[in-house]
Amino acid sequence: MPHTLFISDLHLSAKQPRSMQVFLHFMQHTAPKAEALYVLGDLFESWAGDDDLDDPFHQQVTRALQTLAAGGTQLFIMHGNRDFLMAEKLAAACHATLLPDPTLVNLYGTPTLLTHGDTLCTGDAAYQSYRSQVHEPAWQQQFLSQPLAQRKAVIEQLRARSEDEKQHKSSDLMDVSDAAVAGLLREHNYPRLVHGHTHRTRLHLHTVDGHGCERWVLGDWHETGNALRCDAAGCRLETVTPY
Repeated sequence: MPHTLFISDLHLSAKQPRSMQVFLHFMQHTAPKAEALYVLGDLFESWAGDDDLDDPFHQQVTRALQTLAAGGTQLFIMHGNRDFLMAEKLAAACHATLLPDPTLVNLYGTPTLLTHGDTLCTGDAAYQSYRSQVHEPAWQQQFLSQPLAQRKAVIEQLRARSEDEKQHKSSDLMDVSDAAVAGLLREHNYPRLVHGHTHRTRLHLHTVDGHGCERWVLGDWHETGNALRCDAAGCRLETVTPY
């Protein structure tokens, strides 16, 4: 049956060879069977700018995506909180379409809203303030004007600080807000919602203004991966392994 796949939060990095192994197996054996593949953010653990495309590890990732697209599977990529500096040069290298966040698609007759998910974590005011800053065009222009090595060093510092701050934040604070989810569903006329970011793989059922809405949460990729498979009959979560 014709179907579409959704993945997110792969956090690919040369320092995590296992997740790369799972990704490459998925790209060779599972993704080519789909009509389309949507990557809903955090494909990479970090992205310092499209001028880092020549990095051998990045080239391995983009070649795998390019091969998938060349085989006939449509490819769509959305920014995450780790790789929000991805731009059109990367998209072109992958033969992918870079999507705005959020994006509404008609998926086999069902309106489906796609988002990375970090904008829904409104309880974390410090993160939302940071996110607003780094998505400002002026901030990005200034940051990208710095040498690549310097940008990478700054990103490493930010990642270390973020990991430290997570130790002092409650689990609920880092999850999505029900009010934010309801507002987004209402704004887009009560679609199905698919997102990542929180790594809490699950189907949630919401009732908003009397409308029943599915919310599918994608997980991260470490020892195994996961994908949401959707067709005309509905959606289901699947585990991805390199075997």
